[in-house]
Amino acid sequence: MSDTSVGRAGDRTWLIAVAASLWGLSSLLREPLSQELPALTVVLAEHVVLVLLVLPWVVPAVRALSRSSIRARLGVLVIGGGSSALATVMFTAAFRIGDPITPQVLQKLQPVLAIVLAAVLLHERVTSRFSVFAVPAIVGAWLLAFPDPFGVGLSSLGAAALAVGAAALWAAGTVLGRLVSAELSFLHLTTLRFTVGLVTLAVLATVTQTSPAVPLALVPRLIALAAVPGLLALVLYYIALRQTPASRATLAELAFPVTAAAVGVAFLDGRLDTSQWLGFAVVLASVVLLALHERRAARPAVAVPDHVDDAITVPTRV
Repeated sequence: MSDTSVGRAGDRTWLIAVAASLWGLSSLLREPLSQELPALTVVLAEHVVLVLLVLPWVVPAVRALSRSSIRARLGVLVIGGGSSALATVMFTAAFRIGDPITPQVLQKLQPVLAIVLAAVLLHERVTSRFSVFAVPAIVGAWLLAFPDPFGVGLSSLGAAALAVGAAALWAAGTVLGRLVSAELSFLHLTTLRFTVGLVTLAVLATVTQTSPAVPLALVPRLIALAAVPGLLALVLYYIALRQTPASRATLAELAFPVTAAAVGVAFLDGRLDTSQWLGFAVVLASVVLLALHERRAARPAVAVPDHVDDAITVPTRV
């Protein structure tokens, strides 16, 4: 089924944009928390709240996982331990040593990284046209990450590396989620993602002797961070994705960096130099043009299914 099969009445591109905007607003809560608590403590507390919110589905989800294949079990471990736990720790740590805008916008490299991983793991064919979009995106990301692109300091390099590393883990989670979704429902996958993430974070906190203690005054912020940019945004996104063509969803997700940049400049004392604004524009333009090309071109840069249901499930031959 092609994108045109989704009628205007059923299309929920606007809801994708709403969910992406909620992710962009997360910096209002995450950045101040990252300045007062270790990144691991913030994310651990966030996952405690998330698991409490999905607690009624933990046992059914574990039972479903026990009946799944080894591939699905491994995928859940990577999604929960890597994409949910480690990636969020890296993303939060990037705020602590960098500025409040760059980590949010560098996350938009995730679609490019996801396409590369899909080509490797799902055997999707990448053509030479892909470099037309990937190379400018990488150059733009470099310009965005560093106010002086030819004078990179250790702190700015570290923040950018953490942000890109988080994007890579989230991209891996997206691709592996397509594999695992063939065997587990979204509700079970979401529950397992948060639960495995919590266990991973608890182990990391124990090994690194990071205190899980959170001042009582910060608890409402952590609850809001987990409930709104976390669980609510994810639920809205997947509800909308069921009735929204993947190409339009990709464009709507650009509400994330736009909102993040606006929040960073308006409320978090963030600023972008001229070269960073140029990099910001190049990154967004590369992702937008890639999405448009994949929807309209007779020969796409990467052979991916047009219909959203095909994009999040796996053919039996894989």
